[in-house]
Amino acid sequence: MSEQNHQKVIIIGSGPAGLTAAIYAARANLSPIIFEGDQPGGQLTTTNDVENYPGFVDGISGPELMEVMRKQAVRFGTESRFEYVTKVDFSSKPHQVWVGEKKYTADAVIIATGASARYLGLPSEQKLKGFGVSACATCDGFFYRDKEVFVVGGGDSALEEAGFLTKFASKVYLVHRRDEFRGSKIMRQRVLDNPKVEVLWNTTIKEVLGEPDQGGVVGAILEDTVTGETREQKIDGIFMAIGHTPNTKIFKEFLPMDETGYLITKPDSTATDIEGVFAAGDVRDRVYRQAITAAGNGCMAALEAERYLTELDD
Repeated sequence: MSEQNHQKVIIIGSGPAGLTAAIYAARANLSPIIFEGDQPGGQLTTTNDVENYPGFVDGISGPELMEVMRKQAVRFGTESRFEYVTKVDFSSKPHQVWVGEKKYTADAVIIATGASARYLGLPSEQKLKGFGVSACATCDGFFYRDKEVFVVGGGDSALEEAGFLTKFASKVYLVHRRDEFRGSKIMRQRVLDNPKVEVLWNTTIKEVLGEPDQGGVVGAILEDTVTGETREQKIDGIFMAIGHTPNTKIFKEFLPMDETGYLITKPDSTATDIEGVFAAGDVRDRVYRQAITAAGNGCMAALEAERYLTELDD
């Protein structure tokens, strides 16, 4: 074991859960390293306006909130690395974590890898990702000023994306496969009251039209889920907002998961079945999936890790 690469606590992931865990672990003098991965700040960096996080009367943007959390964690002694963990081994102690070929060991590991946006799985959609197909309105909305776009989905994420895109697009079509939304009442009303939004009920996308080297997305073939009829509609961009998949692939060999890949923790705890391994945030939460609940999870994980390490030293 390389002593210089051994840590008391390693945190994998840097959304609200990971950064809150880092704040608490650092304040407990555990000198954590946080590997922030390929999307530092997690999903919240794709959220333009965060209005429901306590402490910000006028709201705050997702990227700003994550940057504030990061600075706070670093201030207390967290070492932040913008690197991606590629492999783990929890079969023996200390636990092992790899970044490429470089191996680290840790007495405790907090997993806060979050979840990734889902896509429809169409070959034409995959071909046009980054060429008119996106899962981040905050990232790409600016490029659709005075253009017409689709938002696919019916939950709060889709409703929020649709509302945000009206700041740029001339028209937003909300494509939903059912005849009612799953989103919260306030979000539903905001969208239905917005003159720039038109809902395409009972509709799915069968194919995305366009070529990456010829200007990208130019339209889509839509199917009516009731009648089965199809039609073609011109469109300038398509934003997917149909849910997320937990980022748990590298843990599959070592940790229990539910049928959709969310990590399973002990009741009223962030502890997994492996001693010294904890899970926090959207990687284990399929119900609430909010920034505040993820942050609370991160706090829990750090406190539980601290207690675990204290017991190890006794």
